[in-house]
Amino acid sequence: MPKPAEQPRRITSSPAILGHGMDKGSDRQPWEMALCGDLTDRQGDLLGQLTEVKPGSRGILYFDSCGGSVYTGLALATLIRTRGLKTTGVVIGECSSAALLPFAACHRRFVTPQCTLLFHPMRWQSEEDVRLEEATEWARHFKLLEAELDQVLSSLFPLPMDALHEWTRPGRFVSGPELSAAGVAQLFNPFDITDPWKTIRSA
Repeated sequence: MPKPAEQPRRITSSPAILGHGMDKGSDRQPWEMALCGDLTDRQGDLLGQLTEVKPGSRGILYFDSCGGSVYTGLALATLIRTRGLKTTGVVIGECSSAALLPFAACHRRFVTPQCTLLFHPMRWQSEEDVRLEEATEWARHFKLLEAELDQVLSSLFPLPMDALHEWTRPGRFVSGPELSAAGVAQLFNPFDITDPWKTIRSA
């Protein structure tokens, strides 16, 4: 059955999900969680950990992900917003493709001068033989979904649609400073400030 396809994976290690203070839900001590590798491989763990924290609580999400299924990214973003989580997203390496959706859903967003974010249109492929009628229906569905997700990203960041399309059509690696210049994330350099943790925690 056809499904969204991603860019060739550049991360070969197993995805890791790290949690700290997940049971606290305290406004003084935010919980921490790392979204790494292919999000699809650990979709259940990711969604499970986000439902374990207190609704409306403060937390920090660290991103180093090449993406995954667009549905996984959409589910994470939906869960963050539905549960009212006051998340601070920090791109510590890469945040590409489907990982952009939960990053955009964060209450505050931080990027470093060294990080990179890949924007591109949603793609799909099939690992099985499908009938022409089915392939046509999937193509119609993904065309509608692609337009819908563009609206979601444009609204969440927020970012004008024409500016978003400059990055997604046909696809482009965007640097941390560029994202900061667009006004959708705050640039910080953990190697050039005295207390980077204080900067993130106080956001």
